[in-house]
Amino acid sequence: MRAPRRPAWTATLTSKAALFIAVMCCALAALLGALVHVSVTGQTVSDSRDKALARLTEVTGLYEAGEPLPRFAGVDPAGLPPSLRALALRGERGTVVAEYQGRPTMWAAGPADGHALAVRLDYTQSAETIDALDRSILGSSVLAIGVTLLVGAFAVTRVTRRLHLTAQVARRISAGDLDARVDDPRTKDPTRPQDEVATVSGALDTMASSLQRKLQTEQRFTADVAHELRTPLTGLSAAAELLPEGRPSELVRDRVRAMRGLTEDLLEISRLDARTETVDLAVHELGPLAERVVRASGTATEVRIVRDATVETDRRRVERVLGNLVANAHRHGAPPVVVTVDGPVVSVRDHGPGYPAYLLESGPQRFRTESGGKGHGLGLTIAVGQAEVIGAELVFATAPDGGAEARLRLPEYVRLDAPGSEE
Repeated sequence: MRAPRRPAWTATLTSKAALFIAVMCCALAALLGALVHVSVTGQTVSDSRDKALARLTEVTGLYEAGEPLPRFAGVDPAGLPPSLRALALRGERGTVVAEYQGRPTMWAAGPADGHALAVRLDYTQSAETIDALDRSILGSSVLAIGVTLLVGAFAVTRVTRRLHLTAQVARRISAGDLDARVDDPRTKDPTRPQDEVATVSGALDTMASSLQRKLQTEQRFTADVAHELRTPLTGLSAAAELLPEGRPSELVRDRVRAMRGLTEDLLEISRLDARTETVDLAVHELGPLAERVVRASGTATEVRIVRDATVETDRRRVERVLGNLVANAHRHGAPPVVVTVDGPVVSVRDHGPGYPAYLLESGPQRFRTESGGKGHGLGLTIAVGQAEVIGAELVFATAPDGGAEARLRLPEYVRLDAPGSEE
């Protein structure tokens, strides 16, 4: 039988710190309370014992002189504790606190001609003093623990709030927001003392700045290379058209077209990386749009429309995404390739070996493929970038019965005059 799962809040630093503070406060309060109780009780009992023995000495003098004894003294009086009686019969003097007629009493007894001569003092006030002290110790301990918990929780919450902010910035950076920074004021002023949280925040900001510079350098390099290649490729393409017909000229033209396509892909990726793309939104029927993409691809791709839907999106970018998915399915998968429209979701499915493990785990990576070196891994990278620009969700998965399947979910358009739109 599985043990019940603990609530999530018990794992937080605040709850652990509060528990630690509470335990330490309780232990310290118990220790101090015990020391004060023992000290005050011992002093109170000692004073009452000295007073009782002094009265016993006075009563003993009266007894030996044959004078009448006061009413708080007597020989073998009723109510004398047996242990104190036995002590007096052995010829010794002693004291003890016991109940007498329902009230706490301090007894003192000594030997007197084979009997026990005893005196008693009312111990009620001393007992009440000790009880009041115990209540004061308990109340002050509870108050001190409460105040300490509040102050400790406030201090820990300030630290955890800064940790949560650092974690939130780290998640924003991992999501692609390279401008996100913690900007802890302690890291900006070197004269201020820095704690561990400030050190972590400063290290995160430094890492983000370094990563941003590196990525921007790579983006500029990609864009510059693509721009520089366009001019010689244009001239090379024109020169290739002048070659006499034959197998060598066909190979040259084919390679030139491949280089031009790669250059255009690099330019498109550089624009996506720069996040400067603008979206031209319009309302489109998804089924006809998917059919148009398949016709333009010139491939033997089956189109299935389970349920058509109206979407508000950028038609050119959707066609680019679907075109790349269809081309990738034919290039790296196996027939039949099927494009299915089911509401606002378009899936492209082939019956090949499926997507590689690295792609399913972390998404497509440019210039990396596992299909015998064909392609540069740019088609799916562009598809992901364009889907992000139009606010669509692109998911890569393995079909239940084998093969690769990419699902593109677009924002569905809801007409204001449609039934239920008022709700």
